[in-house]
This record gives sequence, structure tokens and C-alpha cells, in this order.
Amino acid sequence: MELINNIKDIALIFEGGGMRASYSAGFLNNLLENEIYFDYVAGISAGSSHSINYLSRDRSRAKRSFVDLVLDPEFGGWKSFFKGEGFFRSDYIYEKTSEPGASLPFNFETFMANPAQLRIGVFERDKGEVVYYTKNDIHTLDDLVKIVRSSSSMPIFMPPTFYKEHYYVDGGLGGGIALDIAKKDGFDKFFVVLTREKGYRKSPLKLKRTIKNYYRKHPKVAEAMLSRHIIYNQTLDELEALEREGKAFLVYPDTMPVSNREINFDKLSRSYRLGYAQGKRDLPQWKEFLEIDQS
Repeated sequence: MELINNIKDIALIFEGGGMRASYSAGFLNNLLENEIYFDYVAGISAGSSHSINYLSRDRSRAKRSFVDLVLDPEFGGWKSFFKGEGFFRSDYIYEKTSEPGASLPFNFETFMANPAQLRIGVFERDKGEVVYYTKNDIHTLDDLVKIVRSSSSMPIFMPPTFYKEHYYVDGGLGGGIALDIAKKDGFDKFFVVLTREKGYRKSPLKLKRTIKNYYRKHPKVAEAMLSRHIIYNQTLDELEALEREGKAFLVYPDTMPVSNREINFDKLSRSYRLGYAQGKRDLPQWKEFLEIDQS
């Protein structure tokens, strides 16, 4: 199987945001439906799921991962949270569902056949630093889903993920938008799919003492949680400056109808439809920035 990518000099970046990714899944599927194939994709947290679904060119899975999956009784909720399995049962939703014959089988063959570069950001719990995994680190489906699970292990609401002698928590603790690695890899133009409305800035977390106490054995996680808003807002400032220079296109949701922990199927379905409709509407602007012929 030979897959060809047609956007070579612009990095595609997917922001995380938990179930807000139901909206950006609509953007993703507009990219795939219109055969807009980037040769470099970076994602963090829910954005890592988008990244691998995009590279496997699986439109159905892109939607179902953040909409239909909540109908699965094993998905999670407060019952599983209080049992210590997490509000989102990450071992199940990332690993078990991806297996052949399961509810969200992943097309690993197509993913590996895609020549695009991939970067997935995770946060190493004890060192307190963001680590980016690449396709060179992925040899099996188990590698891939462990890395995506690591990137998506939301603090407090999900247990950390143990992978290759390290404990990882949500890569979003390092900011949440993988602009840093794309720049380091030599890119100077960026197409960034965001999950917050234009103008949004993150506020400092409240309950600082509670967070420090909760992570008293892992203080670097608490430190990262309490300083994340600074890095996140600085990244948005930089992206907006790049946009003014014509070096970035920022895809914002017109509205964000769900929270990062939404598990209502009807609300998530509506969120996806809104994102898909917006993507279809804005497609000519995307193509103009990407210099895709619209004739």
C-alpha cells in the first residue's frame, strides 16, 4: 500500500481537550474527505488520538472515538472513577477497543504505511518533563496505544500510564499545543486545530493546596498543573503572532458546546456536527492558506 501526502512544508498540530475533541473531529474529517494529507502531524492528549486516526485515514474512527464510544458501558464515569479505574477507563478505551474485532479497531497497517512524521507528547511524571514519541518508537499496535494512552492520562481523573519503565500523565501538562516540537523539527508554517474559541486564555487553577497535597509524592506533576496556564497562554500568543505574519492558520471552534469530561452522547453528536459543518464552511480558507488549487 502506497500512501502519498500532498502538504509537505506545513506542520499539522492537533490540540487536546478531552471530549472537546468531538468538535475538532469534524475538522479532521473535512481534511480527510478533501484529501488534504499533511506529511507531519503532532498531537497531545486527545490530539494524539486525532493524529493517529488522521494518519490511518479513518474517518469513522475519528468520530466514533469521541462520540459513539461513550455508549459503551465500559467507557467510564463516576462509578469507575471511585473504583480507582479513572473517570475515563483508559486501559479499556485506548488499548482494548483498538484490537482487531473490538469496538474501535485501529488500522495499524495503513498507519504504518503512511510516510508522514508523527510526534506525540507525553509528560514524564517523575522527571517533570515533556517527551515526544515518534514513529520510530512504534513497532506494534501495543506500542502505539500505550503512547496515546500515556499522552491522554488526565491528571486526577485518570491513573498514570506505565510504559517502558516510566509513569506518564497527560502531555497537556507541558502546555497542550505541540508548537515547540514542530519548530524544533524545522517547520515555520503551521496549521493548528484548536478546541477553544478565539480569544480564550487559560486561568490559573484554584485549590492549589489541594492539588499539591494530592500529588505530594509527585510534586513535579503539581508544579506543572499550577504553571500550565502560563505556557499555554504564551503558546497562543505566539501562534497569534505567527498568524498575523501569515505563517499559521488557527482553526478555532465557533463555539464549544461541551466540556472536556462530557459523556452525553446527544451533546457529543451535536458537537461533532457543528465542527463538521464549520469545517465544510471554512474549507476554502484552509485551501487558500495551504495553497491548494480550488479551480
